[in-house]
Amino acid sequence: MPFHWGLCLIYRMSRSRTGPIRKTTPPLLGSLSRYLTLSTQKRISDFNSFVVRTNTCGELRASHLGQEVTLCGWIQYRRQSLFLILRDFHGLIQVVIPQNESAASIKKLLCEAPIESVVQVTGTVISRPPGQENPKMPTGEIEIEVKTAELLNSCKKLPFEIKDFMKKTEALRMKYRYLDLRSSQMQYNLRLRSQMVMKMREYLCNLHGFVDIETPTLFKKTPGGAKEFVVPSREPGKFYSLPQSPQQFKQLLMVGGFDRYFQVARCYRDEGSKPERQPEFTQVDIEMSFVDQAGIQKLIEGLLHYSWPKDKNPLTIPFPSMTYAEALDLYGTDKPDTRFGMKIVDVSDIFRNTKIEFLQDVLKEPQGTIKTICIPGGAKYFKSKDFEAIKIFAVNHFNQEVSPLFLKTSGSGKSPLTKLLKEEEKSALISLMRVQEEDVLLLTAGEYNKACSVLGKLRLECADLLEARGVVLRDPAVFHFLWVVEFPLFLPKEEDPTELESAHHPFTAPHPSDIHLLYTEPEKVRSQHYDLVLNGSEIGGGSIRIHNAEQQKYVLEAVLKEDVKLLSHLLQALDFGAPPHGGIALGLDRLVCLVAGAPSIRDVIAFPKSFRGHDLMSNAPDYVSSEDIEPYHIKVKRPEVTDRKDVKSVICETESSQQLVIPSLAKTENPLKKLASGQTPELLEERKSSRYPDNQ
Repeated sequence: MPFHWGLCLIYRMSRSRTGPIRKTTPPLLGSLSRYLTLSTQKRISDFNSFVVRTNTCGELRASHLGQEVTLCGWIQYRRQSLFLILRDFHGLIQVVIPQNESAASIKKLLCEAPIESVVQVTGTVISRPPGQENPKMPTGEIEIEVKTAELLNSCKKLPFEIKDFMKKTEALRMKYRYLDLRSSQMQYNLRLRSQMVMKMREYLCNLHGFVDIETPTLFKKTPGGAKEFVVPSREPGKFYSLPQSPQQFKQLLMVGGFDRYFQVARCYRDEGSKPERQPEFTQVDIEMSFVDQAGIQKLIEGLLHYSWPKDKNPLTIPFPSMTYAEALDLYGTDKPDTRFGMKIVDVSDIFRNTKIEFLQDVLKEPQGTIKTICIPGGAKYFKSKDFEAIKIFAVNHFNQEVSPLFLKTSGSGKSPLTKLLKEEEKSALISLMRVQEEDVLLLTAGEYNKACSVLGKLRLECADLLEARGVVLRDPAVFHFLWVVEFPLFLPKEEDPTELESAHHPFTAPHPSDIHLLYTEPEKVRSQHYDLVLNGSEIGGGSIRIHNAEQQKYVLEAVLKEDVKLLSHLLQALDFGAPPHGGIALGLDRLVCLVAGAPSIRDVIAFPKSFRGHDLMSNAPDYVSSEDIEPYHIKVKRPEVTDRKDVKSVICETESSQQLVIPSLAKTENPLKKLASGQTPELLEERKSSRYPDNQ
């Protein structure tokens, strides 16, 4: 049997304990999972150790009646100088302000302390008078009769109220982030994140023998991938680079014989002004030796199942799987949202003998195809201007014509193409697409990838618009996981299609069935890369790695035209007995964002950056003095105007970020019209933006 370090540590701990503590330790051969669960429950319940309070505000119930308690928290609000609501991270409790003359000093303190002041009160738990119970509060049956009170810190006038129903601009929230963190939603989000990470550590380290190893933050610039931040050093002309992922280090750890590595890793990417991206982000980084793709997938499914929050709908494993080719063909994207239908359908065969010339011309091309999607109730919920916006958007951003077809509606006059169709073509489309009354088809004809991509984007935008107008398509409480596999190993460079670049990164191994093509037709090689998609967002990506030095050198030098000297350390390591290995990285920020139902990843990060990568609270990045720069042998060309941003410009920056990240879907607005007019350019990014995702 393999030696389990986790069991060994528990055994040593149990041997070192004496007295009654030993009785609580489970037998060595007992259920380790049960022990972890019980110990976790014990930690969660013990909120009051080492502090002056006896209880939290949110934990008290009718079962505590008659007990004397000491509470600490913030004054949420007061009512008529008779009651105040005290708040801490755990919840709210009503405190009765004493009215008798003997407690005049206590009354004065509690009545005059500004809202959000920090106080400590000691008193007795009593029942609320009959009829004054509040069923909406977990502590609504009781209140605290105060005996003593102390003002721990007074609060000045706040820039906004600490109430969830108060609307605050994102600029204000980020400028006063420490206040925004007091809200119950931010408390929930960050505590949920902490609990999920803790459970992940338990699963990986205690149950499956992974080793948590930190890797360097200061590294060197490497070829491929996203743009990296550079850090000057004291050696003239030499710079560090902040790693965009621990990719090389985790492979080197496999060469070093650690076999199972994981890390909650901080990563950095200088991607400029991109919505829903952060210059620094967190991923759950994993690598294993002697593993295949199926093993990695099974590990991640077990990890997510184990760490999944109890208050969410349970997960069903194993997750379904789909090839990259299938995803593009059916959904027009490599990260499909499978919570709703509206799949892309190839209708080329229906038009093989068509008399419509432009359709004939398309089908004569080698990659020519005719595709369509069905918008349920489109004629009912969409207006003429919506269809115009769809057509303009397709032309402006994909150089692709899209035509609506009204086959079972009275809107045929609005679509010239509908009039040109023969009756047998209409009947075939109605049958194949299962068209119902008021349904509308969106049809496009052109090169295969472009046709799939434009319909894939329109599928999502039309779903947003339908939901904005009352149609239920996607249940927010449902979580659809999907593995996407068999990606291409290489893609043509956008700036020069005759050259290739890695579809993900240059260390990904080719598919075993395609290795022979690597040396003859590399553009046709599939990879052993796999992505994990949740509700249309990529939350994980990984691959089986190249562990042969000669093959890795060939990919870098012959296919990608990279300078292999930059990776000489890795190539040398692969030559010294590197085991077969593979791994994955989960984008923790995006995963928690989706699980929590937060509108942005900034809502699950304690101190995030703005849309433009700025910290609005501390004004970072900021200027440094010439004296601070001098040791690094660099010169800085400063702008002529060096004034700091005023509050107005800061608000403009973040509000523009809000518009880009979360376009309004109010009934009075048309998001497709915004798309057509170019107001949301971030929605137009295609596969390139997913080549270097937040995970790998």
